[in-house]
Amino acid sequence: MPELRKDPVVGRWMIIATERSKRPTDFEGGHTQPQEEGPCPFCQGHESETPPEIFSLRQPGTKPDSPGWDVRVVSNVSPILRIEGDIQRRAKGMYDTMHGLGAHEVIIETPHHARNMADLERAQIAKVLTAYAQRLNDLDRDPRFKYVLIFKNHGLAAGGGDILHTRSQLIAMAVNPKLIKEELLGAHRYFDYRERCIFCDIIQQELETGERIVAETDTMVGFCPYASPFPFEMWVLPKRHSPDFGKISEVEKWDMASVLKTALSKLSQALQDPPYNYVLHTAPFRREKLGYWKTIEEDFHWHLEIMPRLTKVAGFEWGSGVYINPTPPEEAAAYLRKLETTDGAVKARPDHG
Repeated sequence: MPELRKDPVVGRWMIIATERSKRPTDFEGGHTQPQEEGPCPFCQGHESETPPEIFSLRQPGTKPDSPGWDVRVVSNVSPILRIEGDIQRRAKGMYDTMHGLGAHEVIIETPHHARNMADLERAQIAKVLTAYAQRLNDLDRDPRFKYVLIFKNHGLAAGGGDILHTRSQLIAMAVNPKLIKEELLGAHRYFDYRERCIFCDIIQQELETGERIVAETDTMVGFCPYASPFPFEMWVLPKRHSPDFGKISEVEKWDMASVLKTALSKLSQALQDPPYNYVLHTAPFRREKLGYWKTIEEDFHWHLEIMPRLTKVAGFEWGSGVYINPTPPEEAAAYLRKLETTDGAVKARPDHG
């Protein structure tokens, strides 16, 4: 019998289509990436083929835009938004418009050619997370920006492009995205009624039941969310309440690298390296102004969402906003838990199935 489940944060309904239930082997293949032609511009030794670096984690004594880096951040060669200028918000009749102000950066996750973050060592992933936090905190100093979204596109179907070197991106915006506003509103409503963070309550319930847990450490947890719109979707959250990823501790960074490596390694193993996106939802920058939302520190909780691209979004989904997931998250989590972990990953708790 199909089941409708309601996302507790934003209130959207999802259909868990048990009558169309699919295991990993039921999903179509065809995830093989094309081969690059010519040298990769993101590999060490090709620094001159990218824009100048904005930030890097480097070995002592090495110079910017030269070999010797561990993680390197550069501007996107074809930026969606540009950092020069002012917002200049204005009306066009009944419509609003503003300049395409922002920043668009590429986080090159390793100097060596690797196609998937899952193939990186845990220590290297921790360095990538350090770069994320550093860039968030730096862009927070620019009063023109309200939000920074960090995301990864892996595979052609997920927008990954033809260059296969593992990387992620960030876009800083002068507005708060609608989806982030929906999460903020949902979290605020829950806190206003119960005086608790909804994400903290979700974590507590998931840890108590264990049926959707994929990986866990002392400070981090990864699980398949109850109302997953996508099959094998996973979330990674800190157990400690925190709205701002930029304030992640060193211990949390290391643990998050472990959980993230586990999640991506299991995903790659289960589904033959599928295309996926992940997005980091952190709190917007807070600027002092009259009437500004004062409860974000208490009611929002940063989290990373991993979304495999295994199903097609068609007319029903576009027209209704209701997604159809053919793999119940409990079954997805149980399958992923049983897979062997790779070096540097963490073991999940015993199967609850």
